[in-house]
Amino acid sequence: MKKRNFWFITGLMTAALLGVVVMQLYYIKQAYSLNSQLFEQNVNQALSQVVSKVQRRYAFKHYNKKDVEWRTKRRMDRANQIKAIAALKEQQLKDERERRFNQQKRILADLNFQDSVIRAEFLYPTIVSEAEFIALGDQEKTPLNFDVSIGLDENFNMVNGKMRNSMKHENAKTFTMGLSKLPDSIRYLAYSKVDGRPYKISLPSVDAGLAAKFRSEEAIAERRYQESLKQLESDTSWLYNTDDVDVVEEAAKEMHNVNEPLTQRISKDVLDTLIRKELLNKNITLDYDFWVKLAKQDSVLYSKASNPMDEVVPANTFKTTLFNDIIRDPGMLYLSFPDKNVAIFNTMRVTMASSGILLLVLIFIFSYTLYTILRQKKVSEMKNDFINNMTHEFKTPVATIMIASEALKDPEVVEDTSRINRLAGIIYDENVRLGNHIERVLSIARLEKNELQLERNAVDMNDLMVAVTESMHLQLQKHGATLTMQLDATESTIMGDELHLSNVMYNLIDNAIKYSADAPQITCRTRNTEKNLIVEVADKGIGITREHSKRIFDQFYRVPTGNLHDVKGFGLGLNYVQDIVKQLGGTIKVQSEKDKGTVFIITLPLIK
Repeated sequence: MKKRNFWFITGLMTAALLGVVVMQLYYIKQAYSLNSQLFEQNVNQALSQVVSKVQRRYAFKHYNKKDVEWRTKRRMDRANQIKAIAALKEQQLKDERERRFNQQKRILADLNFQDSVIRAEFLYPTIVSEAEFIALGDQEKTPLNFDVSIGLDENFNMVNGKMRNSMKHENAKTFTMGLSKLPDSIRYLAYSKVDGRPYKISLPSVDAGLAAKFRSEEAIAERRYQESLKQLESDTSWLYNTDDVDVVEEAAKEMHNVNEPLTQRISKDVLDTLIRKELLNKNITLDYDFWVKLAKQDSVLYSKASNPMDEVVPANTFKTTLFNDIIRDPGMLYLSFPDKNVAIFNTMRVTMASSGILLLVLIFIFSYTLYTILRQKKVSEMKNDFINNMTHEFKTPVATIMIASEALKDPEVVEDTSRINRLAGIIYDENVRLGNHIERVLSIARLEKNELQLERNAVDMNDLMVAVTESMHLQLQKHGATLTMQLDATESTIMGDELHLSNVMYNLIDNAIKYSADAPQITCRTRNTEKNLIVEVADKGIGITREHSKRIFDQFYRVPTGNLHDVKGFGLGLNYVQDIVKQLGGTIKVQSEKDKGTVFIITLPLIK
């Protein structure tokens, strides 16, 4: 990819991403504005409801007060009426008892008077019972010693008023108040003063005239009682009092009392309760502060502030008048929300979350795309380097073979057998070198396509490492390398492909030779863990930085060598090593420090 095209595509993607970000921010801003307006609308509606309820409560308070006063007066009037009726009944009973007592006295007085008359007119008058009085009608049972037949059928009843009035009262009284209930008639047995004849005398207990008079008195008393009772019961002034019945008008008069202060018209607790309830009805659960001021003065009457030390931001404060008064101070209610913005953003959580997720997805796509482009750019550069290196690596043996072939055409060379053999050896070596390059490239291609089939045979890694180092003896000697073998593994047999494992060891030792500034110092060692074989190839060469050590196993990647321009290669060796080790079920890692050397550590599973 050309550099100009790369920056053009990157700029275009960046512009697109910034455009999407700007659109999302604009959308969030619009959503915030709409939610803020909705919040303000809900708060203003809540305040209107609070003011309406405050005014209704205030009116109801006065109405209820007057209504209670009126009902109390009604109850008192009713109680007084009941008390008056009870007093009337009590007085009526008292009068009735007194009247009956007087009647009884009059009855006894009349009886005593008549008794005195009988006693004055007759001899030995005796009061007898009703049974005895009836028995006197039978002569055989009459307890008398003389003939009484003449007067047996005659009844002497003293009913002559003149005779009564002409008689004088005796001091002795036969009938007194202590007597038990009198019979209907009082019966006497008396004897005539003239001839001594016996007489039966009947005296009514209550004189007919007195009884009629008593009945008249009772009727008059009962009529007076019923009239008084009816008058008391018909008095309904306690139920409908024309002076107090218009409670609404009286309450309205009291509500317009100019001297009633604002503090008596509303309380802090009631106001707080109303505000909280109305805000909850609007789904507003924020902490709030409120205070009440006189509209015509700058003085706070009530306040509820969760943060009294902080000054309330005007933008978050709402206000309204409490009462629709013209004469009196209507009062101002202020309501503030310190966490208004937090609440609005909380209502936008879904919107902001979706926008954030979308932005993250876009940023991830942008980053991944940019990473892919950069990676492809590097791969392209590495492939170009690979092609250049491969061309150079192929060109050198081809040129050498061409020069040797042209030399063989020289008649003088043909006659010199030693020179022919030397030239033939050069051609053979260069062909082998060329073949190795081609085989390496083909092996990598087969590994990428998973076409490379590894054999699975028992391989002794200690023996294999000795064989590889012996085959590289001339190469090691040429570079003055020092090779140390530390084959400490007691169990060194694994399942693998001997050819490709030999190539793995060859590549690692070859890299140790290439990337050593001075005479290479190489150490090959083996050791065992519980289930694995550890193979290490260490050198004291130029080393690799941490940044480059993460990428040395990538295909076509070559570590920059500074001034060492004579290091040849395709950037395929370590990638090939990693693929072979992975296919054998092992792992490979590198430990390196700049200018201190490098250690490649291969872990392979032992034969179970």
